[in-house]
Amino acid sequence: MSGEAAHHWIVVLDIENFSSRPDPIQRSLRAAMYEVLGEALLQAGLPVDGVVTEDRGDGVLMIVPATVSPIVLAGPFVRALDDELRQKAVVHSPAHAMRFRVALHQGIAARDREGWSGDAVNTACRLVDAGPLRKVLAAAPSSRMVFVVSDEIYRAVVRHGHRSIDPAAYLPMPFHTKHGEFIGSWVTVPGSPAPPGLGGASSGPAGQDGHTGQDGDAAEPRAARADTGGQEGSATGRQPAGGAGISVGTVHGDVFQGDKTVTVHTTGPVRP
Repeated sequence: MSGEAAHHWIVVLDIENFSSRPDPIQRSLRAAMYEVLGEALLQAGLPVDGVVTEDRGDGVLMIVPATVSPIVLAGPFVRALDDELRQKAVVHSPAHAMRFRVALHQGIAARDREGWSGDAVNTACRLVDAGPLRKVLAAAPSSRMVFVVSDEIYRAVVRHGHRSIDPAAYLPMPFHTKHGEFIGSWVTVPGSPAPPGLGGASSGPAGQDGHTGQDGDAAEPRAARADTGGQEGSATGRQPAGGAGISVGTVHGDVFQGDKTVTVHTTGPVRP
């Protein structure tokens, strides 16, 4: 049944190099992925019954109620995912090596009989599929996952250092989609003081269906963005006053159900 569009936290999780594995390995990895995800939700104290998951073959789209604190998603939940992946790495053979790319965004999403759609969903999928994000994970062979957040999440949550979230462990990762759209984001590798593999200003289109396009034109200089301490406005959004709320501007996407333009404004304090 269709539902009214509403604000949600949106998490997208993908398994690295999934499509290059033989079918039996893919089936094994999918089972392990859901085991890791289920246990991480429990460890983080998230409402398992309230979090909607939609299968993406090589990953999962998660629609999280707006009543859940994003601090829990960016903090305890990410740490729990990393811990569970560590446990799996102990028993998995190299052929079953499983590493995650995980993205966190927010915005309006609506459900119909077939699943979830909305511009915020498109943006979250572009984040997790971004070429620079794949490069960061490839440059961290001893790490188990990489975590990217949109500019809005960084400004409202990460930069404030809530609980054990360390803003210093994040670096800006701007990139262009294959349609030339600029997306600002911030990336971290759990357990690492700083994400490797960015190599200056990051750019290049986000791949679709697990594929990464060729690098595009250079994005804004990374140093110039980093010096603002997360205060800069998103290329596609408006900066919230004092960083206390979240403001999403216009984002264009065609990952789900054709081109669309949605303008969203969500304000208010973020509380743990």
